[in-house]
Amino acid sequence: MSDKDFMDQEEIFSKVLRAGRRTYFFDVRSTKAEDYYLTITESKKFTHDDGSFHYKKHKIYLYKEDFQSFREIMEEMMDYIINEKGHEVISERHQKDFKKEEPGQNGEISSKDKFTDLDFDEL
Repeated sequence: MSDKDFMDQEEIFSKVLRAGRRTYFFDVRSTKAEDYYLTITESKKFTHDDGSFHYKKHKIYLYKEDFQSFREIMEEMMDYIINEKGHEVISERHQKDFKKEEPGQNGEISSKDKFTDLDFDEL
């Protein structure tokens, strides 16, 4: 098989989902028997102190005989999360202006850091 044939075989159909530091690659590939399967790759960028970076990748191979069961469980898991927690992302660490709360002298977060002062005359 020539390099061109190999590349054509590898690039049957692809989609990319960029999600912050993570990128997900969905690729349809071909087996030696010319059947198709799906690879899902998570690539996460890590930055070193010197400014250089590297990527960690994790890959799942999903074959047609597992599609229906995989889809059912994936949908069930996603539905559960949405039903329990809604669509809003509630993780503070995903907020661009996130600042970790610093504990006071006694190890607790002071009440002034927990609450916003309101003037009830303005209501």
